Amino acid sequence: MASNAPRVVVITRETEYEMLLARHATRGQAGFFLQERGQSIDELDDRHARFMQALHRIMAAIPPDWRRNRVQRAELDRFLFEPQDLIVAVGQDGLVANTAKYLSGQKVIGVNTNKDLFDGILVPFSTGEAISLLSPAMHGETPVQSRTMVEATLDDGQRLLALNELFLGHRSHQSARYQITNTTHRERQSSSGIIVSTGTGATGWARSIHRSRKDQQPLPKPEDKQLAYYVREAFPSVATGTDISSGLVREHETLQVRSEMNEDGVIFGDGIETDYLDFNWGRQVSVGIAKETLELVTE
Repeated sequence: MASNAPRVVVITRETEYEMLLARHATRGQAGFFLQERGQSIDELDDRHARFMQALHRIMAAIPPDWRRNRVQRAELDRFLFEPQDLIVAVGQDGLVANTAKYLSGQKVIGVNTNKDLFDGILVPFSTGEAISLLSPAMHGETPVQSRTMVEATLDDGQRLLALNELFLGHRSHQSARYQITNTTHRERQSSSGIIVSTGTGATGWARSIHRSRKDQQPLPKPEDKQLAYYVREAFPSVATGTDISSGLVREHETLQVRSEMNEDGVIFGDGIETDYLDFNWGRQVSVGIAKETLELVTE
């Protein structure tokens, strides 16, 4: 097979059923574990069957002269994507966010395997719709939305990308101490951490914070070259302030944060706490708009 043949990379993650089976070894033991707690394995079994049916249909629909790979979410940091790959994420919205930071302009088709369970913001297509898009997307004949991403760059050059949001603070979400500098002010703070959100993330964590504060600052849209940041529960004291509580980071701007945490300071993205940057005393980070974008195939 020619090495320049088109390639589809299908991204998946373990289903709840598979994770339960991995913990309990057999279906019978897993079912007993749930039954003892007033639950049934049948619902998870049904979700798993629907997922596998969708996956098999998609894999079978890839033209035989194309290359194909199936990659589990846990393998993403070790997989080498090619520039012309077409990515098909099968499952739920979070899977697209988990994949985005490993890409560099490849188009992504999001497949929602359970529209009663998943919102489908990043996985808007049914299995049949996704199959009909394979060839047009591979040949650049589908509309694509470029979604803004956020990046954190440490003073030693380490870098972390996220599609939804970055968290800067203490690993346990307890009090974090740092200095924060926006475009006009600098302040020493003690808080539960800082959230920096993209327009995509504005439907999740940032939206909850925004609504709870009745904040007048508008949340960015997915394609906006803007980020919104929120300081969580800033504590006023003789040494710390609360004047910088939220704001926007526009194109060519950065939010600067210098850690004053002796240990367990971290920066992580999209809720994946195991993929993080150490952010302990004296480390400085610049947070801004990433040059990379998520290229999401749309209807």
